Amino acid sequence: MARGIIIREQHFPGRAPIDAYGNGGFRFADMSHRGSILCLPSGIYGWDVADGADIDEASLARVLSEAAEIEVLLVGTGKNLMPLKRPLREALKEAQISADPMSTGAAVRTFNILLAENRAAAAALIAVE
Repeated sequence: MARGIIIREQHFPGRAPIDAYGNGGFRFADMSHRGSILCLPSGIYGWDVADGADIDEASLARVLSEAAEIEVLLVGTGKNLMPLKRPLREALKEAQISADPMSTGAAVRTFNILLAENRAAAAALIAVE
């Protein structure tokens, strides 16, 4: 039987505040993650999006699958604010999720506040250098 490195989908099974961001990743729950992340009610997941222009319904499928537990989605679009595309805004609205795009730094700070208030919030955060 061949053995080698097994690559699993990145997932932290819980809600945690973001302790730090930058250098292409995030720190949370005494761990670090390189790349973008989704912070959802079911946990924190690695997210394969590096540019705000690439955020679409497919990239947020996991968010939409947990829509019943999410009222607000903070979308950290990188260093600068980028508006969400109309089809995505409509899909989120149909799922009764209020989406708020902003820079990643602002999204991290806002997410931490909403998490501390035990609000039904989620975040999609693009990593920044």
